[in-house]
Amino acid sequence: MKKTSLSTRAQYIELGLQQTPMIDVRAAIEFAKGALPYAVNLPFINDEERHLIGICYKEKGQQAAIDLGHQLVNGHTKNSRIEAWQQFLEQHPNAVLYCARGGLRSELSQQRLLQRGIECPRIDGGFKAMRTFLLQYLDETCATAPFTLLSGMTGTGKTDIIKLLHNSVDLEGHANHKGSSFGRPLNEQPTQIDFENNLISALLRVRQNNPNSRIILEDESRNIGGIHLPPVLSVAMANSSVVVIDSPLEERIEKLWHEYVVQRYQETVAYHKARENTNHEERAAQAFSDYLIDSLLRVQRRLGSQRTNEILALMNAAIKHQHSDSFASHKHWLRAITVDYYDPMYLYQLNKRKNKVLFTGDHQSVTQWLQENIGKSKLS
Repeated sequence: MKKTSLSTRAQYIELGLQQTPMIDVRAAIEFAKGALPYAVNLPFINDEERHLIGICYKEKGQQAAIDLGHQLVNGHTKNSRIEAWQQFLEQHPNAVLYCARGGLRSELSQQRLLQRGIECPRIDGGFKAMRTFLLQYLDETCATAPFTLLSGMTGTGKTDIIKLLHNSVDLEGHANHKGSSFGRPLNEQPTQIDFENNLISALLRVRQNNPNSRIILEDESRNIGGIHLPPVLSVAMANSSVVVIDSPLEERIEKLWHEYVVQRYQETVAYHKARENTNHEERAAQAFSDYLIDSLLRVQRRLGSQRTNEILALMNAAIKHQHSDSFASHKHWLRAITVDYYDPMYLYQLNKRKNKVLFTGDHQSVTQWLQENIGKSKLS
């Protein structure tokens, strides 16, 4: 057996195409700041050990730090960490491992596995090298690959179409946010680095598997919740052609009601039930109410105080009666904020880009047009 390292562009592309499982042997604090896609954190040294070794390195030099590392990670601790790698490799025999820069931690991890007769390739240059490659790949893609944006007023079902097409990338899905004030998730958004790494990996797969096809993205602003699009991608999107979904207001309200009210309430109840033994329904109802009101107040500056208060009154009335009218009253404030806030904002932005519009139609027509003119559906 030999120590295999991965260092070429072709190898990096293959890792992305195959969605290769990875063992990240960095400390948990490093992993939390951002990792490579499909990676699990099985550290070579933990946070405290890393801290102590770092102090030793600064005060006494590299060899002393290495010696301390061997002292801290020995016996049962050492064996348990090797066994964790081994168990992961038994489940994912094609996995690779990496550390921060492809240095001592990944080399020693690979060596310890080899001593047990297990070969696991490592990324030469580690996280830093792969991250550099991904950012370079994004620059190349934005400079050469054609994008088409899927646009439409709030509630037209843009994400539904995005998920149908094999040559699309779901920006909101990667950001774990639906893009509006009411689109915040129940759990956390990813770190900026994780978002970028996963987004670029998705772009890589689309581009490599469909080299002659346009890449379809949802028309997004620069920020999706607390995540921001890489500037180079924002520029490319601003210069891209646009396809527009045009749906009737009532149809959009119905979709928004189901997504932002009915489904969100159900998800909130399930979320609290999984975390609390008692009173989960009461806590979920309060959390749902807080979410709606806070989401409205986030757009108060643009909506204006008077209109915000009027919509807030509709919202509070809907919250009060939601269990007696099957949440139907929520459609009143949804219609008000859609007509008074989201629609005017969308029309203003679209008017600035009307010369870039390739096609406009209802949901079915746009889906068919995209399949026939830019890419085929996964379902075709």
